Amino acid sequence: LEASKIYNLSCGGSTYQIIMPDYYGTSEFEEKYTYSGNDLGANWSKDSTVFRVWAPTAETVAVNLYESGDSTAEDLIETIPMTPDANGTWVAEKTGDLNGVYYTYKVTLDEKNGKENEACDPYARAVGVNGQRAMVIDLEATNPEGWEEDKNPNAGFTFNDAVIYELHVRDLGTHESSGITNVGKFLSLTEHGTKTPGGVPTGIDHIKDLGITHLHILPMYDYGSVNETKLDTAQFNWGYDPVNYNVPEGSYSTDPYHGEVRVKEAKQMVQSLHNDGISVIMDVVYNHVYDAGKFCFNKIVPNYFSRVTPSGVYSNGSACGNDTASERAMVKKYIVDSVLYWATEYHIDGFRFDLVGLIDTETINEIMEAVHAVRPDVVFYGEGWTMSTELTKKGYSMTTQTNSTLVPGFAFFSDTIRDGMKGSVFNASERGYVSGASKLESLIEDCFIGSSGTWCTTPAQTVNYASCHDNNTLYDRLQLSCPDATREDLIKMNNLSAAIYMTAQGIPFVHAGEEMLRTKINPDGSFNENSYNATDEVNQIKWDTLEDEVYADVVDYYKGLIAFRKTHPVLRLTTAEAVAEHVSVVDMEEPNVTAFHITGGLEGETADAMYIVFNPNKEAKEITLPEGKWHVCINGENAGTESLETVSETVTVEAISPLVLVQGENAVSAGSNGSSANGAGGVGAAAAVLGVAAVGVGAYFFKKKKEK
Repeated sequence: LEASKIYNLSCGGSTYQIIMPDYYGTSEFEEKYTYSGNDLGANWSKDSTVFRVWAPTAETVAVNLYESGDSTAEDLIETIPMTPDANGTWVAEKTGDLNGVYYTYKVTLDEKNGKENEACDPYARAVGVNGQRAMVIDLEATNPEGWEEDKNPNAGFTFNDAVIYELHVRDLGTHESSGITNVGKFLSLTEHGTKTPGGVPTGIDHIKDLGITHLHILPMYDYGSVNETKLDTAQFNWGYDPVNYNVPEGSYSTDPYHGEVRVKEAKQMVQSLHNDGISVIMDVVYNHVYDAGKFCFNKIVPNYFSRVTPSGVYSNGSACGNDTASERAMVKKYIVDSVLYWATEYHIDGFRFDLVGLIDTETINEIMEAVHAVRPDVVFYGEGWTMSTELTKKGYSMTTQTNSTLVPGFAFFSDTIRDGMKGSVFNASERGYVSGASKLESLIEDCFIGSSGTWCTTPAQTVNYASCHDNNTLYDRLQLSCPDATREDLIKMNNLSAAIYMTAQGIPFVHAGEEMLRTKINPDGSFNENSYNATDEVNQIKWDTLEDEVYADVVDYYKGLIAFRKTHPVLRLTTAEAVAEHVSVVDMEEPNVTAFHITGGLEGETADAMYIVFNPNKEAKEITLPEGKWHVCINGENAGTESLETVSETVTVEAISPLVLVQGENAVSAGSNGSSANGAGGVGAAAAVLGVAAVGVGAYFFKKKKEK
């Protein structure tokens, strides 16, 4: 019997399936079949193309060449037999220029029983429509002009210097007020000068003006839930359903039928964002696939890519029907190779890992080591929730929050600060710190100093946020838990949340549209908490709201918070030791009020000291200040880098409001009111002194307009 096969045993009129022990997990298999080369896939040159695929359990393998990328077309050119080679790989070479020719692998797994699969190449770099056929591609020909000079504009930053903004490509332009031409396409992020009918900047101009440093794009690899042959029909999905990991999504291109188009347009998007001073983070989903049974890797090597339980079913910790067996040598290699490919070929500057708690720490460390060897500026973070999964091998730890010390350099979303500020995502009526819950001071204090609960030991590993694409938007969540609150108070809660995570130690993360009170409302008037496949009408960013002064004020408040954070290095410390040296929690007598005294003395820091107070109560509170004169830069209505007023001895913190004060001759900006938060000034003096890349803030100050 062959250990890699499944057998049927007939006895007494009954048939029994015989599954051999997990041969893939044995040291014998891995020693014999672990391939370490970097030439898997179709390796093109003008004179010939060499195909190499890993298929150790196959009896025969061949390459099918096709004229088109449409899997329904009967346009086979020829079938080329492949030859078995090193460590379970098969190779074939075809002379001539095959650029633009489509191909699949025909894998015979059991000739006697007629078991044969046709599959796309797991290492495909381009594909045809709906990703069923790979395409041979001259990658250099897809590079936009000046690509060789393209680089991460924030390469000199630490991760804590980042301000991340999370966006779905399609959300950006589907509302009629966006002014965007390439709706739902990579190219929408290259369009400048777009405005609402009333003349308010939209799209990338709005994002750039906010002052963010990194744009986190929801999945942009080729995914399965959108039919690329029917793009004249509105379709929406977040894209957490991978089909081809190393290929851009076809529905985001202007032509999904020709494989080179999506490749070139994805690069154009990255280059344009880099030219705008914005780094690009890619949301990746290596923990599961769209359909494990039909996933190309599993069609070539049955069930190797996915975790299968002893009873023969897929492990389902992802709640998507299958978990990836990252602990297997060739799965680990595949994921490492894939991330490295995006970082080098597409110049991607960061990776957000979906449900990374299903991937082992060894794999994550190997990914970071491989990428940082050539791109030390690339950042990594993900969802470190603890999940149940059936590992195929023993002795592996998973990449969860509680194992954060095992993956130094990898950051985790802090559900601690998220739920602490607004209430648990699992209970929509529960209130949090900003919305009226009591006795949460200690939790907020811990999160503020970059120590989220019991799992985080360094501010370089906590991503602080109030909302993301998952669950309700921040404004919707506040409405659900505070149904009797006035609109004014809801906005104060929203802004207080932003002030907390924007001034806290760690990495701040903004859900697109949070800064304009984004809401997701179903046709029946209810709030949508899981809009992964809802309509454009639910998911779109409604740009025309910015023509309303109330919404515009919130945007400006966020701009001021971002500008303030970027001006002060003491808010962006990278170690627990530095936090302990500079940040002290103040013992406040007022219930629910939290305060922090921050000392300067840090290279590049213009403030001698900083005092930050959060008051979630419905009443104003008077507090005593440390000795000296203090400049107020942020309160409940205003935010920026200029002084609102100078105070001493005592100060009033308004209801449901933050108060941020700085001390020192050079602690506040002298620029004109209303200057751009992404202007030409650099990140204050810190950029010059610390050598930080210049994503500027200049002087920024927002003052709330009087209500009409």
